[in-house]
This record gives sequence, C-alpha cells and structure tokens, in this order.
Amino acid sequence: MNRIREIQKYGQSIWLDYIRRDMLVNGGLKKLIEEDGITGVTSNPTIFEKAITGSTDYDEALMRLLAEEPRADAKSLFERLAVEDIRMACDILSSVYEETGGVDGYVSMEVSPHLARDTDATIDEVRRLRQVVGRPNLMVKIPATQEGIPAMEALISEGININATLMFSLAHYDAVSNAYISGLERCADPNQVASVASFFVSRVDTAVDRVLEDMGTPDALALRGKIAIANAKMAYQRFHEVFSEELFSVLQQNGARLQRVLWGSTGTKNPAYSDVYYVEELIGPDTVNTVPPATLDAFRDHGRAKDTLNKGAEKAEKQVHELRRLGIDLDGITERLQVEGLNAFTKSYDQLLASLEEKGRRIEASSSKPR
Repeated sequence: MNRIREIQKYGQSIWLDYIRRDMLVNGGLKKLIEEDGITGVTSNPTIFEKAITGSTDYDEALMRLLAEEPRADAKSLFERLAVEDIRMACDILSSVYEETGGVDGYVSMEVSPHLARDTDATIDEVRRLRQVVGRPNLMVKIPATQEGIPAMEALISEGININATLMFSLAHYDAVSNAYISGLERCADPNQVASVASFFVSRVDTAVDRVLEDMGTPDALALRGKIAIANAKMAYQRFHEVFSEELFSVLQQNGARLQRVLWGSTGTKNPAYSDVYYVEELIGPDTVNTVPPATLDAFRDHGRAKDTLNKGAEKAEKQVHELRRLGIDLDGITERLQVEGLNAFTKSYDQLLASLEEKGRRIEASSSKPR
C-alpha cells in the first residue's frame, strides 16, 4: 500500500513543493508521479534560491547562457534558468494534465515578489510569463496582497491559471474567492481556467504558539499547535459556503471549475509535533496539499490517510474563539505573517540574483584565462 496514494481516495491531490534541475533530468519527478501519484509542482523564490545557489546543478546551464549572451544580467539569467525548469516540469506533468481534464498537472511559478504591491505591473508580468513559458499547465502565483487581488481577477477573466498564494486568514480567503468568481463572470470560456487558493498553515502555529507560550497560562498553553489547523478548517468551511452559492452554480453550468483550497507551508516546523501533522489533519475532498520532500518521505513511511477536514468544524471555531477570548489578535498575526512571507521571498529572490551575478563573474573570469 502506498500511503500517499491513499490520500487521493479522499478527494485530495498531492503536489510537490519543490523543484530542482536534477529531479527533472534524472527522472525523479517522473518517478514521484508514477509511484506516489504526485499531480503537480509548486515553486517560489526561496525554493529556486536553494536549488540554484545550493547545488552545482545549474552551473553547466549558466555557462551555456553566458556563452550565448555574455552581458546578460542576473535577473535575465534567473528567469531563463527558471523557465527551463518550469517548462520541463510542465512537460513531465502534461500527461496528468490531459488525463485529469485540466484538474491537475500544473506547475506553479511565482512573479517577482518586488511586484506584489503593483497591480498593473503584476498583470503585465503574468501575461508575459505565460507567453514565455508557453505551456497550458502553467499556473502563475500571485500573493494575496491588496494589490494582488484585482490582478487575479483581471487575469482570471482572461483565462489565465492563477495560484493565489500567501493566504493566512479568512479575510484573505474571502478576497481571493471573490476575485476568482468575479473574474469567471467576465471570462469568455471559464472551462479553460484553473485556480487554487493557497492557504498557509504551519507558520500560523509558529507565530501563535510563541504568543501562547509568552502568556503561559494553562488555557493559553492548551491551544498550542491547535490554531493553524482550526484556522484552515474554518477556511475549508468557507470554501463550501462560497462554492455552493447560486452565483457559482450558474457559472459551473457554463463549465467553471471549483477554485480548490491548497494547503501550503505543511512541513512541520516544531519538532514537538508529528512530522506529518499538517498533512494528516487536512485531508478532504476538493483540496490540494503541496508537500515538501521531507514531509512527503515521512508520510510515505508512516502517514495515515483519512477524511479529517470534514470533522471538527465546531471544535475549530471554539478554539479560535478561545484564542480571541484570551486577547490574542489572530487577524493581526495573520496580516503580519503575509508581510513577513513576502519579505522572506523578496530576500531569497535578491540573494539568488546576487549569487548568480557572482557565479557569472567567476565563469567569465575562468573562461577568459589563457589555456
């Protein structure tokens, strides 16, 4: 029995929250698709930064690119490396995309985090990336910032696949789901657009637990490790409410798809909690969980698959209510988490560009030495 494949029986897709050149060229991703039933891939600036600067996988490609264009800047080099990876991953997952009728088989690529506060620039960049990548199963990630929301709506209306990311609260979810439905209303062919709403999980516990531990009372300590799952389950209940409304029913009759909730940040950060905690507790229909490699390995080894999302909704609401009774501002925490997440991606993106610039200089210096 493959424990990861067992999850699919409950209506959840498992995507891989990781990308790196060696897994694309050496059959690693293909093996995960065939053996574990992985049906998608997500990336972000931090993932690319670790892949490109933390390995020699890209050195040969970088040398080739610099030979073709010696004066290419770091931003251009990164995009060309990333686009090569995204295209390869899209091609590997194309059979999944076709077999599922466009429900799965997507590869997510994020726009530059520097554009997160600029609606028009985000729209232009997503349109450009779609053309550059040139794959129907590309899904472009846009942070659910105040400026990102109208960009999502506009792009969905154009039939572009969008992964709304960096969502931490019900307010974020409401804004994203409303943008999706509004975009669909203006879309000429809603059957041709897919979207997921990426709701981040473990980072909520990391932030809330810190406050609970500082408070130190028995009531506070009893909520440690509970709020991230409770918050996610409340978002899932809201998903059911939004997509059972009459407006979406009309759109669905015209071919519109559900905007599935995607659980992100599901690797366990606190060693006191199970290493499969944020996978086991969030399994249910019409969802996706994008899982980092270590968590995927852990679940394959000892995870338990069962429908957990459709249980404990009332308990989740009580736990969040209790948190508020203690005077802890969950809304304030989740807003701060979005800002911190965006700052972390921006830092990774800038570090990546600096590293590529340095690598480029070394390669140029090496190639210019007399032989």
